[in-house]
Amino acid sequence: MSAQIIDGKAMAAQLRAQIKTRVDAIREAGGCVPGLAVVLVGEDPASQIYVRNKERACKAVGMHSEVYRLPAQTSQVELLALIDRLNVDPAIHGILVQSPPPKHIDESAVIRAINPDKDVDGFHVINVGRLCTGQPGLVSCTPKGVIHLIKSTGVEICGKVAVVIGRSNIVGKPVAQLLLQENATVIQCHSRTKNLADMVRLGDIVVAAVGKKNIITADMIKPGAVVIDVGMNRTEDGLFGDVDFEAASEVAGYITPVPGGAGPMTIAMLLQNTLEAAARHV
Repeated sequence: MSAQIIDGKAMAAQLRAQIKTRVDAIREAGGCVPGLAVVLVGEDPASQIYVRNKERACKAVGMHSEVYRLPAQTSQVELLALIDRLNVDPAIHGILVQSPPPKHIDESAVIRAINPDKDVDGFHVINVGRLCTGQPGLVSCTPKGVIHLIKSTGVEICGKVAVVIGRSNIVGKPVAQLLLQENATVIQCHSRTKNLADMVRLGDIVVAAVGKKNIITADMIKPGAVVIDVGMNRTEDGLFGDVDFEAASEVAGYITPVPGGAGPMTIAMLLQNTLEAAARHV
């Protein structure tokens, strides 16, 4: 068996085109153009790249984009004051503070300060609570993209066993909740899970979000399974996922590559969340 590759890059491009069509229609109708504010504190090279990519993506779909690049010595009081202004700015529907901030900034306090209805990262405890209780709200971008990737295969999630490896607040926990909402039977594995291989072999759907290169090997994959690799592990030899892609591709039914799988979907879902936040505002 040779798995079908799930092309996240192509799927994200298609989503961005659909979003651009909707934004163009709003603009032509004289409506409120969705606006995203991205705040970057400090000069972390990776964060600067991510922020530039988000800015370009916004402009490409016709959204209003504001980027605030603050010096590393910016105080928490100053940062919270900026968030307060953005919370009441009618031109801004989504607020994102690039992670990680400098060590003197309390990231949890920053997230709590964002209006939950503008929290396009989906990290605010109110949005997490909405997700856990099945209420409408903004959902974390990467988990939202994972569900989109699974559904693109045509495989029915309802009734399937879904194994999630990882329990982070950013990916593992929310993706497990989203799979539960789709009526999957979810097994959540983590660093203390015993017999990890036996657990993973049960999965009709496997989502790997650990951050350890090739921790999921081919012998752990159920034949025909849908495998979504969220891992991003940079080494001297390049970028690798959590799944041994080459070997697992011979067993799985569908699989995402790294790079080019789950990664491109994150910014596409950020744009989607901004569009949804603007629609709710209107």
